[in-house]
Amino acid sequence: MKRRILTFTLLLASLASLPAAAAPKGSNVLDLKESITDDAIIYPESFETDACKLLESWYMKNYTDTDDRYRTSGNPSTTDAVIRQRLADLPTVIDMPFNQIVRSYIDRYMERGRPLVASLLGLSTYYMPIFEQALEAEQLPLELKYLPVIESALDPNAVSRTGAGGLWQFMPASAKGYDLEISSLVDERRDPYRSSEKAARMLHDLYDTYGDWSLAIAAYNCGPGAVNKAIRRAGGDPKKQDFWSIYEYLSPETRGYVPMFIAANYVMNYYKEHNISPVLPTRPLITDTVGVASRVHFDQISQVLNIPKEELRILNPQFRADIIPGSAARQYMLILPAQQVQAYIMSEDEIMAYEASKYARRTDAEPGDTPDDAMPAIGDMEESLLATRSGYEDTDEGEVVTQAPNAGPVEQNTISPKARVVTHTVSKGETINDIAERYQVRVSDIRTWNSLRRNAVRAGQKLRIETTVASAAPAKATATKSTAAAPAKSAAPTKNTASSTKASKQKAAPARPKEHTIKNGESLTTIAKKYGVSVDAIRKANGMKGDAIRAGKTLKIPASASTSSKKKSSTKKKSTRKKSAKKKR
Repeated sequence: MKRRILTFTLLLASLASLPAAAAPKGSNVLDLKESITDDAIIYPESFETDACKLLESWYMKNYTDTDDRYRTSGNPSTTDAVIRQRLADLPTVIDMPFNQIVRSYIDRYMERGRPLVASLLGLSTYYMPIFEQALEAEQLPLELKYLPVIESALDPNAVSRTGAGGLWQFMPASAKGYDLEISSLVDERRDPYRSSEKAARMLHDLYDTYGDWSLAIAAYNCGPGAVNKAIRRAGGDPKKQDFWSIYEYLSPETRGYVPMFIAANYVMNYYKEHNISPVLPTRPLITDTVGVASRVHFDQISQVLNIPKEELRILNPQFRADIIPGSAARQYMLILPAQQVQAYIMSEDEIMAYEASKYARRTDAEPGDTPDDAMPAIGDMEESLLATRSGYEDTDEGEVVTQAPNAGPVEQNTISPKARVVTHTVSKGETINDIAERYQVRVSDIRTWNSLRRNAVRAGQKLRIETTVASAAPAKATATKSTAAAPAKSAAPTKNTASSTKASKQKAAPARPKEHTIKNGESLTTIAKKYGVSVDAIRKANGMKGDAIRAGKTLKIPASASTSSKKKSSTKKKSTRKKSAKKKR
């Protein structure tokens, strides 16, 4: 019995001693930092960044220049002792120990990643001052500014396979926890200023938790939960642990994070010693911010201020659809070249008004309404009908000009010196063709004067019109006069000459169009009353079963019932006269 108790006691003692054996003592932690090796290193996603794409980016082409030394000169052989000494000479608060894992990352950068390093050096001239400002505000070590180098390769639009995004690779949940906006239009993880501010705050919180920068950096990568679990598995006093003591208990992806951070600090400081040419700025990119409290598109800013849209995208990657959704409730900060900020403030009204209808957001809709972008077919059809009614002709250039029959050629785009500019407010149910007819101008001119892409207009919309018409009289009367004034074709006299002469003396009635395009608010009854025909006649002419109609649809207009009845009555009178004449004979 005593033998069994002794055996069980020894077994418990051996199990209890396992964590202590795995956990390094305080005296050999430094030895572990220097001697640790790993044959299964996993390189982070930033190593797979397309370096050629970075070098060909708009910023690199317009603000930097390189002598391509990273291509023509090889990487010189460097001993471990030299690299160890260079790391020791870095003016950093955070320890930068050297071991074979750190060496593997340095070699990866300096050999296969040489084009990437050249790109990072060029981008760092813009981004590093932003990172330093955020770190200084939190009183953190400035060497942390190289974390985005390994997180995103300084690409604000980078998105990892796990959904982390931006320069600092925030996960959506962490971003929202630090009050970063993520929506369809805005992703503040991509905002260099906002994301840097929140990343510095997060790093500060992690250091307060662990009291060790290597653990805080590891927790930034994999989360505090994974680090805490590794600390528990390593055993010993948690306050005496650091990244290297829990290395074997971390996931393979996180194991390489701190060594890669050390390598990034080495590379960004000693690139010249490895024959990588510094990508130098050809002109300074000095920026400033301006608050935007209205919805505006990058195209509007680009056109008015003459700033390339690509530059706006580079400076403001947080706006995902080139739209700044500013409002009275929320103001967004727009980053611009410093010399353009004052120009934006002075030209803000002009920017907002530039092609406003093109970028306007649809706020009201009723059943049967047609979006502006779906209007070209209807608009072109209405313009064709207007040309038929008003004596318009198509020109070789595809424009429409008014011309009386047998008249000489009309010069296009000619504005009379007596033309005046008026502002027309679109009424409900009014089309652009109605407006063109009213002011005797072309639809294409109205579109040009008001920067309209389509023929669609909205009720309440104000249009600029250049017209020679003294008053806003409908243009139909003018078209009728020009038609009546046209010379009649010569014809041999017939028995009906007297009746035709008598008819010509009467006032010519306006010709009834063969078709009608339905406007908003119209009904079958109002259309029938407008053309003096019955509802049944319109239904029969169009093969309709009910009275339902839709704006934009074209209806055939039949001849009026009164006209046909007059013809029948006149025929009856003629037959009665003939019968009476026969009786007299």
